[in-house]
Amino acid sequence: MAHSTALAGIHSPDEDEKQTNPQGDGRKRGREKSPGRGSDFSELSRRIAEADLLRRRPLYYTVRFTAVGLALAGSVAAFLVLGDSWSQLLVAAALAVVFGQLGLAAHDLAHRQVFSRRRPSEIGGLVVADVLLGMSYGWWMNKHTRHHANPNHENKDPDVAPDIIVWSRRQARQAEGPARFIGKHQAALFFPLLTLEGLNLSFSSFRALRSPSMKRPVLEGALLVAHFAVYFGGLFTLLSPGKALAFIAVHQGLFGLYLGSVFAPNHKGMPMIEEGTELDFLRRQVLTSRNVDGGALTDVFMGGLNYQIEHHLFPSMPTPALAKAQVITERYCAELGIPYCRSGLVASHRTALRHLRQAGEPLREAGHRP
Repeated sequence: MAHSTALAGIHSPDEDEKQTNPQGDGRKRGREKSPGRGSDFSELSRRIAEADLLRRRPLYYTVRFTAVGLALAGSVAAFLVLGDSWSQLLVAAALAVVFGQLGLAAHDLAHRQVFSRRRPSEIGGLVVADVLLGMSYGWWMNKHTRHHANPNHENKDPDVAPDIIVWSRRQARQAEGPARFIGKHQAALFFPLLTLEGLNLSFSSFRALRSPSMKRPVLEGALLVAHFAVYFGGLFTLLSPGKALAFIAVHQGLFGLYLGSVFAPNHKGMPMIEEGTELDFLRRQVLTSRNVDGGALTDVFMGGLNYQIEHHLFPSMPTPALAKAQVITERYCAELGIPYCRSGLVASHRTALRHLRQAGEPLREAGHRP
C-alpha cells in the first residue's frame, strides 16, 4: 500500500549523530516541488553545476592510482624479498590496505568518475577488480547499481538483503536458516563476519558467472582464474603451507574488515524503506545516507565515500569535488527542512551496531518463549 506522507513506511532508528534541522522531519515536503522551479533535486543540480563540481579530475586520479600502484608493487617486492618468513604477515596486513584502496579505485571507475566514456571505465574496472582484486566487475556493477537506485529499501537494495544478517525487525520475523541464528547475536558477530567479506566477494563473483545478467562471463571467469592462479601459486610456492594459510587469513580477514569499515557506516542504522513508500530522488538518497566526518585521513581511508550523501546524489562526481558539494548540499537541505545526517566514524559504527541489535530483537524474543 502506498503511504500518504514522505516518511511513512520508513523505519528510523535512534541516532546519536548530528542532523541538520532536526525539527524538519521532511513529512510535508516529501514529494513537493519548490515554488517557481523544477524538482528540488534539479535546483540542487543547478547549484552543483554552477560550482563546476562535475568536471573530471585527471591529475588527481593519476596521482592517486599511481600511489596505489606503487604500494602494490612495493608489497609484492617485499613478499619476494622476505621469502619463507613469518614476517610475511606484515606484508599480508599491508596488502589488505592496498586491496582496500584497489576496491575504492574500482568503485570510482565503475561510476565513471575517472573517465567519462564507458569503454575505458570498463577496461579499467576489469583490470582493477577482476585481475588485481579477484572480484567480478560485472557482478559488482549490477549489485551496486541496484543499491544506488533504492538505498536501504528492504526488497530492492541487495546490500540489505537478509542473507545472513537481518537489517529490520520485519526481516527478523521472516528470517530462516543461518540468518535466524546469526540474527540473534548479529551485533556482536558483525565485525568477526566482516573478516570473511573478502572471500565472500570472490565466491559470489564465481557464482555470478552463471547468471544471465553477466555480460562477459567467459572473459571475467578467465581473469578471475588468472588472479587466483597467481595469488595461490605465489603463496604456496614461496611459503610453507602453514605460513601460506596464515598469510591468506591475515590478508583476507583485514581486507574484509577494511571494506566493511568503509561501506557499513554510510547506510547501516539509517532509515529502512518499506515497499510502497513514495519518496522523490533527493529525499530517497539523503534520508537513507550518512556522511562521516573526520578530515583528510578519513577522506583517504574511505576514498571519499565518507561524503555518502553527495556521492549518492551525484555518483559520477570525482572524489576531490565531494567536500565542496557537501557544503552546498547541506545548506540546501537546511533550506528545505530535510534532515541531513553527519557523524564521526566511531559514532557511526556505534549507531550501526545498535541498529543491528534492535533489528535482531524479535529473534531473541522468540528464542526465550517456552
